[in-house]
Amino acid sequence: MDKEELLSLMRTRSYRPMTAAELMAALGAKDEEAFRELLHSLEQEGYIVRTRKDKYGLPEKMGLVSGLLQASTKGYAFVVPREKEQADVYISALNLNGAMHGDLVLARILPGTTGRRREGEIIRVLQRANKRVVGTFTAAGRLSFVVPDDARLNQDILIPPGNSQGAREKDKVVVEITRWPEARRNPEGRVVEILGQAGQPGVDVLSIIKKYDLEPEFPPEFLREADGLSKNFGPRELAGRRDLREWRLVTIDGADARDLDDAVSVELLPDGNYLLGVHIADVSFYVREGSALDREAFNRGTSVYFVDRVIPMLPPRLSNDICSLNAGEDRLAVTALMTITPRGTVKSYELFPSIIRVRERMTYDAVRRILQDGDPELLERYRELVPDFRLMARLAAILRQRREKRGAIDFDFPEAKVELDDQGLPVAVIPRRRSVAEGIIEEFMIAANEVVARHLYELAVPAVYRVHEEPATDKMEELNKFLAFFGLQIRPGREGRVKPRAFQEILLNVKGRPEERVISTVMLRSMMHARYAGQCLGHFGLASPYYCHFTSPIRRYPDLVVHRILRETWSPAGLTADRMAKLDAFVALAAARASEREKVAEEAEREALDMKKVQYMERHVGATFPGVISGVVPYGFFVELENTVEGLVHVSTLTDDYYHYQEDQLALVGEHTGRVFRIGQPVEVVVARANVEARQVDFELVKPEAAVETGRGPVAAIKGRRKDKTRRKETVPVGSKTGSKIIGQKRRKRNKASRGRL
Repeated sequence: MDKEELLSLMRTRSYRPMTAAELMAALGAKDEEAFRELLHSLEQEGYIVRTRKDKYGLPEKMGLVSGLLQASTKGYAFVVPREKEQADVYISALNLNGAMHGDLVLARILPGTTGRRREGEIIRVLQRANKRVVGTFTAAGRLSFVVPDDARLNQDILIPPGNSQGAREKDKVVVEITRWPEARRNPEGRVVEILGQAGQPGVDVLSIIKKYDLEPEFPPEFLREADGLSKNFGPRELAGRRDLREWRLVTIDGADARDLDDAVSVELLPDGNYLLGVHIADVSFYVREGSALDREAFNRGTSVYFVDRVIPMLPPRLSNDICSLNAGEDRLAVTALMTITPRGTVKSYELFPSIIRVRERMTYDAVRRILQDGDPELLERYRELVPDFRLMARLAAILRQRREKRGAIDFDFPEAKVELDDQGLPVAVIPRRRSVAEGIIEEFMIAANEVVARHLYELAVPAVYRVHEEPATDKMEELNKFLAFFGLQIRPGREGRVKPRAFQEILLNVKGRPEERVISTVMLRSMMHARYAGQCLGHFGLASPYYCHFTSPIRRYPDLVVHRILRETWSPAGLTADRMAKLDAFVALAAARASEREKVAEEAEREALDMKKVQYMERHVGATFPGVISGVVPYGFFVELENTVEGLVHVSTLTDDYYHYQEDQLALVGEHTGRVFRIGQPVEVVVARANVEARQVDFELVKPEAAVETGRGPVAAIKGRRKDKTRRKETVPVGSKTGSKIIGQKRRKRNKASRGRL
């Protein structure tokens, strides 16, 4: 008996709530204990509901909704239903009934609320999400409490006497919830870890690490297993490996990278084809299936990269030493050797275990300076390798052109690099765009990943694939509504499906235009999130039918699994039917776990980066910066600076006029002046506030009248007569300072009123 069979029965129109015994009889189930366990599991996961009479049914047929609770910082929340076709349900602060952000809940729809304006109340918390919370310890007399760092957890956690573990005022702590909140009662907890005083170097990032339940240290047993591994090679290690130690191999990575997964080589063949070698660290040789290291790598799923540290998937003994392709040292590898035509087609390939020795550890910056800047010092220093770099650049351009021709989508967003001082405080936020050096590695890795994915698919063996499905219909409808503001539209193909090329054409259309960044961002958000799966579903963004991750086994678990499966296909015995069945089950489990851990890592990395950006702006309050309007909303507009920092200009700070949001133009329009603020407009702003806890930067305009469009906008045209009457009623001369101040105060007050309509 599986859950789908049970849920299918409940979804039939004739179904009425049944007891467990009635369900067993209807489905012909024999094992009562297993069946009741299935019912309990589905109830805890929100798929079904058990009534007071011990009968079971679907939530949606009982006026109920199950889903995740997404709280706002203002106190209210929404239930995001498990059934995606259902609209979100609004939950007021009074109707949360002890539920917290992230909990899996069951909500009752309140009478008189339907459609997209449904409102509800929480009647049951099915699964708690916040068993441990990071926050700031505060002692007020005999009362102690922790203020959560996550503003969406908007109740302080009370710490009963004897549960503070010696925490002091303003300490960052981890608190374990011992009593969950109730309708009129705060949660209670005990301090289980003191991270340090707020403001101490590194405590801010450590707080984020703990918030996302990441583990920076490895347990002793895993470290002992790693320390027991040797990097000396004997006959067993070299058996069956091709010796490539005399080849000219290089690694090209960031200057601060320590876990070097991949090395590359290239050669121009006599027939005009290219011989591309992508040589990947053979982590699977050291991290064997079922070992302690393998279990820990499975749980972690990925390395996590913060601005000031890395939490590796594997212990540093492996990630930075034995497996890392350090220059001048012999290393075990798995090589993808591809013969590529001048048109970018992979004519033939070989996949095999190898032993390699990297000639040089290159950085992206050094290769860029060689190829783009012609740096004479670097040209001389690496004169033996310069022809290889030029050949790599030529081949990368060919591969890129071929990808573009098949419709691959390329979002070229600048990445922000934050430079820190000795105290961990940001001293610079530098936007970095992809150069020719990053392009070389990107194209070569994509080529290798596609070859390996197709190879495994054609062998019909289980594997973990990297999949990116086509956008959902509702997302496409929303995107086209947005694009219509700019006279653009994504049209489906003849068979009614959207092709990647349609996205590519829009990006080419807006390239160089002021609105390019915001259109690219909205398009990216409309797409599905790439994930791992046990089925080969293709990669929409790359316009590739076969894709997997093969090139980073030091820092990604799916790559490690792919290497293991490749190794098994090379065995003379091959894969037995039992082994295939076991692998089928395992790759599905590994894919789900890796997707989950990747999402956590991305959120943690993004929050740490945003925090450092706000810290940087906090040190520049009062400074002015040029920027571009990146978004317009009823309560103001967002401005993105050249360093990628984004902040809000609230409508209440626009004191020169009354501003109205024109949804059909995605613009704020002045009622009297017709002054317009729209996406893509250059402006100059002053940093008014920077709130590190809220991760929020507030800007104000500098000389708005000189930075924005003018002219009679729609609102001014409609209300022109009223504008003249207002002028006649003024009792203070318009040109006087007193008059300007009074008018400014009135407009600020009126613009502030829009806050209540958010």
